[in-house]
Amino acid sequence: MPIHQTWTRRDLLKTTGLATLGLAAASCAGEPESPGTGGTGGGDASPSPTFLEPASQLSGNLSILLWSHFVPSHDEWFDQFVRDWGEQVGVNVTVDHLNVAEVPPRIAAELQAGQGHDLMQYIAPLAQFEPSVLDLTDVTEEANNRYGEQLEICRKSTFNPTTGKFYAFGPGWVPDPGNYRRSLWEAVGLPDGPTTWDELLEGGTEIKAAEGVQMGIGMSQEIDSNMAGRALMWSYGASIQDEDENVVLNSPETVAAVEYMTQLFQGAMTDEVFSWNAASNNQGLVSGQLSYILNSISGYRTAQEASPEIADDTLFVPALEGPATALAAQHVMYNWIIPQFAANADAAKEFLLHYTANLDSAAYHSKLYDFPAWDGLVPRLDDWLNDDPFGSEPADKLSILTTSTDWATNIGHPGPANTAEGEVFGLPIIPNMFARAARGETTPEQAVADATAEVEAIFAKWRERGLVGGG
Repeated sequence: MPIHQTWTRRDLLKTTGLATLGLAAASCAGEPESPGTGGTGGGDASPSPTFLEPASQLSGNLSILLWSHFVPSHDEWFDQFVRDWGEQVGVNVTVDHLNVAEVPPRIAAELQAGQGHDLMQYIAPLAQFEPSVLDLTDVTEEANNRYGEQLEICRKSTFNPTTGKFYAFGPGWVPDPGNYRRSLWEAVGLPDGPTTWDELLEGGTEIKAAEGVQMGIGMSQEIDSNMAGRALMWSYGASIQDEDENVVLNSPETVAAVEYMTQLFQGAMTDEVFSWNAASNNQGLVSGQLSYILNSISGYRTAQEASPEIADDTLFVPALEGPATALAAQHVMYNWIIPQFAANADAAKEFLLHYTANLDSAAYHSKLYDFPAWDGLVPRLDDWLNDDPFGSEPADKLSILTTSTDWATNIGHPGPANTAEGEVFGLPIIPNMFARAARGETTPEQAVADATAEVEAIFAKWRERGLVGGG
């Protein structure tokens, strides 16, 4: 674990106006309240922390950039957790939390500038930054040695088989079930929610016509729209690339998926879905304005506090069955990267291993939002999902998530999340493909052909650099 040249980030942070969260300030706020207290139950279920002695003496500073978690109790726990670790190992740690949409451009700016944070995290694959980051094979292999084999969904989201490099470390992920309002779907004969894309179309259209309540599947320039579009494509037997990393987007299956989305928009949605951000579907669910969203459980957790009646009426379904299969993208795929310019790579790697050893605490303090990349690291996960310690009614409301590895897959499926897939995912190519057809700007066939041209250019660029297979 080599130490790299030191850097100064003061000027860079000044020019961008990034508000730094000093963990000393976090400590002044006192111990964070357990997410199991304050009326949500489960207060004595919190896991005890595990401390891992570093392999070597650590010192200096460690700066971390990561998203502002959709479940705020996680960040309260994390900031104290990392501060405690820093004090134990003799490292001064600072953490900067950013709105999720601000993280990728921030990472890109720091990598271009050649200075910034030692450790960076995002909630989707960062494969497009592979040329500028350290290979984290050593961290991944050490975790595998300790905990067994990493889940394939996480391995495929951090490993480039063409270069043999782990461009990121993926300790956790988040399922992406369907969230539906039982009272609305019960009225159209589906009290257990839709199980197929056809039922979603039929029931959602009937609900909108009878109740004026739309559903929320975005076609916008944000992360959830990218995930939802891929889930629909895969369920129709379509994909961006094949397992050998060749572009196969322009297919009858993709056209059929675009035709379906056009019908879904016309029957069950409004123009709002074209301008959503990553929080819009959560906000719509909590406010009672949506009958169904494709999302994690974060909106539901918000509703438990802000709109208990909506929370009690919200239930979950796994990936919807399409003509070919039933698959959903992971809602979040944690990618931790260490830039080549990192001043304290040793401390960054040791922290990642320490964090991994405490994934049960991460899962608990995220209110079961975060799932582990190694089976067994959260031994009570299924028990918690079957009997939610955070006050779900009924208590087994989240039990469908115990099977989530059966119906979730990685960005890039059926291939890996390579550099080309990383860049495509960071752009609105797929949401725009669906949106242009849904708005009637072009035919589904032309929308697919146009998107394919953009995707093929990106794949060709990375393939020339030897970072993508196929061809």
